[in-house]
Amino acid sequence: MDNDQSQTPFNAPGVPGRSGAQAQTQSLQQTSPEDDDEGLALGEIIAVLMDYRWLIAAVTLFALVLGLAWVFVAKPIYRADGLLQVEEKSSGMGSLKALQPLLGDETSVSAELEILSSRMVLGRVVKKLKLDIVAVPRTFPLIGGALSRRYDGDDPNSPWLGLSSFSWGGDRIQVDSLEVPARALDDQLTLVAGDEGGFEVMDGDGQSVLKGQVGKRAIGQDYSIFVAQLKARPGTRFRLMKLSAETAVDDLRRNYSVKERGKKSSLLELSLTGGDPEQIGIVLDDIMNTYLRQNVERRSAEAEKTLAFLETQLPALKTQVDSAEAAYNNYRQSRGSLDLSLETQSVLKSLVEVENAAVLLKQERDELRQNFTPEHPRIQAVDNKLQRLNERRKAFDADVAALPDTQQTVLRLARDVEVSNRLYTELLNTAQQLRVSKAGTVGDVRIIDSAAVGRQPVGAKPIAILGIALLLGVLFSMVIIWLLRALRVVVEDPEIIESQLGLPVYATVPHSKMEIDLQRKSKSGVGELLAVSFPEDDAVESLRGLRTTLHFALLDAQRNSLLITGSSPGLGKSFISKNLGVVLAQVGKRVVIVDADLRRGHIHKEFGRERALGVSEYVAGQATLDAVLKTTSVANLCVVSTGQIPPNPSELLMHERFATLLRELGERFDTVIVDAPPVLAVSDAAIIGRHVGATLMVARSGKHPIRELEQAVKRLNQAGVEVKGFVFNDLNVSRQRYRYGYKGYVYRYSYKT
Repeated sequence: MDNDQSQTPFNAPGVPGRSGAQAQTQSLQQTSPEDDDEGLALGEIIAVLMDYRWLIAAVTLFALVLGLAWVFVAKPIYRADGLLQVEEKSSGMGSLKALQPLLGDETSVSAELEILSSRMVLGRVVKKLKLDIVAVPRTFPLIGGALSRRYDGDDPNSPWLGLSSFSWGGDRIQVDSLEVPARALDDQLTLVAGDEGGFEVMDGDGQSVLKGQVGKRAIGQDYSIFVAQLKARPGTRFRLMKLSAETAVDDLRRNYSVKERGKKSSLLELSLTGGDPEQIGIVLDDIMNTYLRQNVERRSAEAEKTLAFLETQLPALKTQVDSAEAAYNNYRQSRGSLDLSLETQSVLKSLVEVENAAVLLKQERDELRQNFTPEHPRIQAVDNKLQRLNERRKAFDADVAALPDTQQTVLRLARDVEVSNRLYTELLNTAQQLRVSKAGTVGDVRIIDSAAVGRQPVGAKPIAILGIALLLGVLFSMVIIWLLRALRVVVEDPEIIESQLGLPVYATVPHSKMEIDLQRKSKSGVGELLAVSFPEDDAVESLRGLRTTLHFALLDAQRNSLLITGSSPGLGKSFISKNLGVVLAQVGKRVVIVDADLRRGHIHKEFGRERALGVSEYVAGQATLDAVLKTTSVANLCVVSTGQIPPNPSELLMHERFATLLRELGERFDTVIVDAPPVLAVSDAAIIGRHVGATLMVARSGKHPIRELEQAVKRLNQAGVEVKGFVFNDLNVSRQRYRYGYKGYVYRYSYKT
């Protein structure tokens, strides 16, 4: 036994010792040159993109199709633009600037912007143009509107697929009047065209509310309608709705905007968007004209309001003038002729000026109090002026007190007459000027540019939409790729095994199309081996590399037997076992392959041998070693099949005769390869592993997560079986990052004749 153990297939004359094997193994694992991190990252990114190129192409193509569909079905939107100028307030006559304090402040552009968007202006437009009535043909979802817009015939288009209730182009309706109960405002009604200009209106529940004829007012219970025009096939349906004033204004405001052009330019830009270029031009023009009219009305109303105030003051002032004159004349008659000295006349003149100014300021204050509170700056300014006039009047009162009593009385009476006459005359003149101003009011805004509608639709152009769709398609495909790679936890890189499990990967076997063909043939009964039929295949070349690597890596093995297993089914462990046995036999080694998968073993098929007389018969004592050994067409290669499938494979493998089988085979052959069931599926591999010299696990690219491999290694270790390393199987070298070799694992190097 000891002599046999020293006769391992991994030792050969002239082979260096253990330290040399370690150095060789390390050298094999580090053969690829190290690129700089930046170049490697860029290369990996490009490789990943190339791996998923069909996904990127499919998603991008789908996005382009959606973009084309959007271009086809999207309703074109047009924009109408207009320009207004806000001027300083002016009346009908330039000479009335003195009335500016009575007519208010200069126009505020920000206030005018709000007025242009107010319900006062937009509500009038809605009412005048009947924008609160919605009457449009009902089109087929998604494509119906696009088909209708592209139909240019005079008569209604024929229905598609017999869908006669939808409009397919050419249908017209004009509703001049629609009255509904308050509960039905903003609710959708349906108008169904009938024969010879007839129609029927139904509510949202499909109940008929009235019937009528085109050109005649139709009246039903709580409903009335006047349809001026209806051109449609009988049975065609129209969406009908009466909007509330608030909803109609909000709908108009949603597509309407106004802003100042430039800073402090007093130029206001108005724009309105919509699907009907003719209608939006009419609506925008009416908005500007309505705003202009209300501006003139507002200016005229201000003048009228001031005039009304003055006319209420004039009768009282006339009475005051008459009373002052009567008092003055009576006093002079009672005292005789009285003349004022020059000094008294000077004082009288000054007092009259002060009194007139005070009266005018009080009138201005009364006018301002109608619009402002006493704390307003304008009223405060008037109060300050009145206070200064009162101080001047007190100074004059001191001068008057120094005059004789007769002179004081004459001065007071003459002052009252003068002040009353002057004030009355000024108010008469002001009232007359206001009457002229009211008649000549032109407003302080004017239309610079009437509404103009662009010939081309606004918004993104078809080319831009397709460009955006292309970009979004690429970006979305990148997101999908990222999610797939983030959610996909399977091992696709052998370096992950080495870094996370700390075990070497002795070989990376690329995917073989030839092996797929051979497996397809084997299902029809013709079994062939890849290493025999296609010895130049890259997968076979990788197994030759595994043969060399194992020679140095397993020099310290105590037995010449090698267990090959995996974590789960379908990893290709039997493929590795069979073809590794062939490449070992091709260099003169005496090799035997033991099919220890007593549940699903099928290695005998590829060698054209029978299942009977195998492991189960030997362990059961029903056959000798010579009886279970089967030669193959490959020189130096024998196989031991599973034998009859036993009901208790694990118990059979635990029998001492199974250990005897491996020991006797080890004495006869240079290498014993044992193909075992998956570790996580059954416990057979853990049982067999205690009787072999080394254990290799097969991992398949993209088949299982690293956690599965970790659990398999852990389970073997718990059973006292040490996993020597891994064989990474079925690496897809067609992917870009593997095409020219994956960091030294795979290189394409064919024979040349």
